[in-house]
Parts: sequence; C-alpha cells; structure tokens
Amino acid sequence: MPKFATMSLLLASLGALSFAASSCEKTPEDPIVLPENFSHTLTNSSSVKGQIDAVLTADKVNYYSIEFIDVDGPHADENTTGKFSYKFANSGKYAVRMRAHTSAIHFVEAIDSVSINEVTLADGYTTPLEYSGYTLAWADEFDGNALNLNDWTHEIGTGNWGWGNNELQYYTDGTNNLEVSGGKLTITAKSESQGSSNYTSARIKTQGKKEFQYGRIDIRARLPRGQGLWPALWMLGSNISSVGWPNCGEIDIMELVGHQPNRVHGTVHFGTSTPSTQRTSSYSLGTAEFGDEFHVFTLIWEQNKIEWYVDDKKYHTVTSSGTGGIYPFNDKFFFIFNVAVGGQWPGSPDGSTVFPQQMEVDYIRVFQKP
Repeated sequence: MPKFATMSLLLASLGALSFAASSCEKTPEDPIVLPENFSHTLTNSSSVKGQIDAVLTADKVNYYSIEFIDVDGPHADENTTGKFSYKFANSGKYAVRMRAHTSAIHFVEAIDSVSINEVTLADGYTTPLEYSGYTLAWADEFDGNALNLNDWTHEIGTGNWGWGNNELQYYTDGTNNLEVSGGKLTITAKSESQGSSNYTSARIKTQGKKEFQYGRIDIRARLPRGQGLWPALWMLGSNISSVGWPNCGEIDIMELVGHQPNRVHGTVHFGTSTPSTQRTSSYSLGTAEFGDEFHVFTLIWEQNKIEWYVDDKKYHTVTSSGTGGIYPFNDKFFFIFNVAVGGQWPGSPDGSTVFPQQMEVDYIRVFQKP
C-alpha cells in the first residue's frame, strides 16, 4: 500500500477518535434549587367548627401543595399563595402533608397533625322550657340509655320503592344505627351491606302514640353533611292509613340535602294525587354549616297557619288561603325522624361522601295553648 494511503487512514482514525471523545462530554446541568426557610402554621378556625386553616411560607418557591388526610383518604390542593382551608366532618386527630415546590419533583416537605374537637351539647343555639301563653304538652329530652318505645316506633327495611323516594338505605331497629346516650338521640348512616342495600340508617315515628294538633314545636339538632345524605325532621297526617299520601298532608319541619350543608328547607305537601303540591322555602347559614353546632328548628302551628323558624328567626309561612282550597293541616299529625341515603332529591353518595354520618337530636318539645 502506498505510504500516503497509510497516512490518510491514520489521520482518519485520529479524527474519528477525536469526534468520539468530544461526543461523550456531558452537557452541564443547572444546579438543583430547593425552597429555603420553609415554615407552616395550622390553626383551628374560630368561625367554622372542624375547619383547619393552613399558611405555608418559604423562600425561592414557585408554588405550594397540601394534603389533608381525612378518613376517606387525602384531600389535595395547590396554589401559589400558600393559604389553604379544609373542613373535617368528624372529630379526631388527622395528618397534614405540606410541600413548597420549585418544580413538581423538587420540593421540601413537612408533615404535621391537627386535632378536631367534638361538638358538645353546649355548642349552639338553645330554647327555653316554657313560653308565655303555652304549656308543655310533651317532650323527649333523650336523657335515658334507650329509645322510649312508649312514644316511638322503629320503621324497618327499604320501604316501597325506597320509601317512595328511591332511597338506598336499609333502616334497622338496633343500636347499630340509633343510640340514646349522653343526653341525645343519635341516628347514624353507615356504608355497609344489609339485604340488597349498601347503606344502613334508622327511621322512627310517633304514629299512634304521640299525635298532635297545633302548638309550638322545638327540635334541637345537629345535622350530617355529604353528597347523598338526607336528614329530616317531619310530620304526616294521622289519617294517612285511611286517605293515603298526599291527601293526609305532610309537614317538613326540617330537611337538608348533604351537598348543601349550610341550608335547610321547610315544606308542606298536599293534594289529592301524586305528585303532591307543595309550598317550600329555605334558610341558609352562609359560610357556616348545620353540622358545626346545634340549632333549633321550630314550627309554630295554628289553625290555618304554619310558620317555620331556625334559631327563632322566621323564614317561611303557609296559610290556608295560599293552598288553592286544599288544606289538610288542621288535623292531627305524628312525627318522623330519619336520615336517608340517596333518593330522588339528594342523589347518590359519591367518592366525596364520608361515612359514617350522624344526626344528633338533643330534644323535641311540643307546647300548646290551654
């Protein structure tokens, strides 16, 4: 082979080696920057029971993220302000995971815990044991350790077409879903199987035992929250067995649908066939919820007139002149307390619904004029 050919091959080889060596060099990377001076505060809200307010701060930060670890799993949020709030439905101790980020994979983290105090009977509005011009006709203060079956009857099962509302729960008659203790009645809705139902709860009535015509009715209660929950304190006409519904009339002292935990509804149902005619109105607490503390739901029921109150604030009135000539509300009625799960109005529970949920009743009092 000619010498110049050998020299050309050698130069080509040296060039290839030089190119290979230069191609193996790494591109310089930017140094990892993490937030500095990360701190946080977790405080119980002074205005909303069960709510935790979090404030996160750091230097060299692009955004913050947080996870409140509730009984149904983490509830996550993120923003650039570092200010967060979350309301826990139940008392207990819960973990909170907080991060300050420069990127999704570059962050500093802190884990802390918060305690949510149980609401007591001392929390909230209350009403007196006597009123001028009235006498106490009947009361249940729920001071014993069992439901008074001289006054109340359990309703059991799934009813006809989910108690007429396509409800999803099975009502039981044991202490699994209803307890009387600590000076209150507690109805608990649970996510558990019973028969063909995936939920259990309780429903009680005074039919044939305690029935009334007119008076002031005070019911002090704390209500559950969550998509698909439907607590109710209500009345049906005592002649329902002979005339049916809605002919007998229905008076809803209080209803709440759990996806609106700050709003209750007062309604009458009447008519000669289904669907019923109704007159309804609602009362809102604003940013507070009816599970934050106890409230008093009042009905002032007179001949040809019914008024609804929350904590002695009137929000609804129905009179015989406003019902189109059909007015079954001058006859005797009995009480029903229940917590439904699902149904035509609230819809079904979803992934946001936390179980168990409870309605607590401190007392029911019926005052009548002599």
